[in-house]
This record gives sequence, structure tokens and C-alpha cells, in this order.
Amino acid sequence: MEIVFGVIVGLLALTFLVVVHELGHAIVARRNGVVVEEFGIGFPPRAWAKKLKNKILFSINWLPLGGFVKLQGEYDEADKKGDYGAASYFVKTKILLAGVAINWLTAAVLLSVLAITGLPQILPNQFNMEGDTKVLYQPVQLGALSNDFPAEKAGLKPHDNIVRFAGHEVKTTSSFIELTQQYKGETVEVIYSRDGVEDKAIVTLRDSGKTVFGASILQPTMTRSTWSAPIVGIATAGQMTWETLKGVAGIVGNLTNGIALQLVGNEEQREAGGKEVAAAGDSVAGPVGILGVIFPAAQQAGLTSLVMLIAVISIALAVMNALPIPALDGGRWFTMTAFYALRKKLTREREEKIQAIGFLILMALIVLVTVADVGKIIN
Repeated sequence: MEIVFGVIVGLLALTFLVVVHELGHAIVARRNGVVVEEFGIGFPPRAWAKKLKNKILFSINWLPLGGFVKLQGEYDEADKKGDYGAASYFVKTKILLAGVAINWLTAAVLLSVLAITGLPQILPNQFNMEGDTKVLYQPVQLGALSNDFPAEKAGLKPHDNIVRFAGHEVKTTSSFIELTQQYKGETVEVIYSRDGVEDKAIVTLRDSGKTVFGASILQPTMTRSTWSAPIVGIATAGQMTWETLKGVAGIVGNLTNGIALQLVGNEEQREAGGKEVAAAGDSVAGPVGILGVIFPAAQQAGLTSLVMLIAVISIALAVMNALPIPALDGGRWFTMTAFYALRKKLTREREEKIQAIGFLILMALIVLVTVADVGKIIN
């Protein structure tokens, strides 16, 4: 049931992010004289619709995978009053990039709220305002457990918080490591907290080696701010945007280099190329991975982790939509700009072909990533 609930939460969160993205397009379009014909939540077939006072058809649709906005004359050569195509180059640019802007601002707002309630430290040198930042250390927590080691045999699990070890309060990771070495070879009582409920486990530690307990440990930290929370939220969103761009560049680089090596390299190079392609695949999660794994894990970890994940995905949507990928906002803007710079007419037929090819490539990539996600879950 927890996974099902996590999937539902994930669907609602992704729908929210896509809806606010499309809302950005709609608001900027209306403010600049472009007619908005329909604003929909979800994708057809249509479940319910109503004509609003502003003459926009508002619809709720059966496929809960986001939303859409339909503009009048939504192709570049349209020239009637109220058409998207009849707007100036500057207005079209604002409309196309409004979704990117609102996704980024949504992330900045969420991060600003977390800066007040507790912002997880997930980046090296994550921004904070000196003099208005309080660092909060979370309980020592278990990470991955080693097979057939004492921690696993005692029934401990990843994400368990260690409260006491052999009668000693555990405050830091270093103190925990010292205690496991101090009591190696002995049987000790471990008090831990799982899902807010304390319990105990009897652990017989190994008597030799660097690893006598058998689990990675971590101690998440958070920061809290007051007056500087909006500044921290905006700055952190900027840092995450840069890290996302670097991540995308790394994935594209690995994928391109890996495919090239597999096509033209010798046996050793082809093997190296395969590893680079695999590394690129492991760095990407599709709908199945996001909804079936990432969101359930974040939802179980608590509200703070869930809000943080939504902020990260909102930034990822902003970055991906800003890139010159056909069928996405950045690709449409890039196509429009290229024809504008060349002083060539972007006909409806030509525009539809370019976007259709881009859409097919995008769908193919989504299918490949989804297959990879399913493979990861099965394995």
C-alpha cells in the first residue's frame, strides 16, 4: 500500500508541476493578446469541461499525466488577430519560456519554505547566509546493509535511526564507528527508531576487520533560516540548476562517446563504450522509476524529503524545457529563432514536421528509459 500511495502522490505532484508550467504559458499569452482556447488538467479523453467567463474552455481529462494549454493559431505562420503566430518574436519568446520560468520559480518558493522549516543539505557548499543559519544534525541513520553481516542478521534495515548502542547514546557517525570498534566481537543491544517507533535489536559484532557491524551510516543535516529564507531558496535553486545542467552535459557526453566507441572502436574500446552507455542509463530515471521507486521512497522518508524532491523535479523540468530539444519549449523557440535569423518563413507544414520528428525521438527515449527502469526494478 505504501508503494501505491507513493505512486498516487507522485502522479499528483507531477500533474501539479506540469499544470503550473502550462499555466505560465496561458497567463503570458492572455496578457499579450493571444487567445487561450482551452486549459486542461490531464490529457484526453475528456471527463468534464466548462466554459469560463473569460471564454476559456476549462477541462478535466481522464489521463492524469499533466496538463495542456491550447492557444489560437498555435503555429508560426498564423496571422489572424489573437493568433499565437500573429504575435511578435519577443511575445512568442515570452510565451514559450513562461513555463520554464514558472517551474523555476515554483522550485525557488518550495526551497524558500524549506529554508524556514528545514532545508536538507544535498549539495557541496550549499548556499546559506552567515549569521542567519542554524545547522540541524539528524539522527545517525543506517544506509545500505552488507549481506550476512551482523546488522542484517539482527533484522536492522536501511533508514533505521540509531538511538543507543550498547547503552551509549549515539550522537554522531564518528561516535558510532568508535563504539562498534570498542565492542567488536561482543553481543550488544542496539536501540533504533523505525517509522517513529523505537525498538531494540541484539547484534553480535564481528571480532576482526574494518567492518564489524556491516552497514553504511550517514547523518543528514538541515539548515534553518529566518529573514534570509527567500535569498537561500533562490540561491539554492540557482545552484541546483547549474548541477542539473552539468548532469545533463555529463549524460550526453557519456552517451555520445560510448556509442561512438562501440561503432568504431576495437574490442577494448567497445567494452569501455558499453560501460559509458550503461553509466548514462543509470543516471536517468523515466516515469516508472520516478513514480514506482523515487516518489514512494521520498514519501516514506517524510514531508521534507517529498517537498525537496518536487523542487528538484521542478528545476529538472525547467532545465529540460529550456534546452533546444524539438517538441519541447526550448526546441520550439530554437526553431523559431533559427528561421527568424535566416529570414525564412516557417510554414505550418515545416514546423509540424520538425516538431513531429522531435516528438518521436523524445517518445523513443522515454520508452528506452522506461524499459531500463523496469529492468532495474526486476533485478
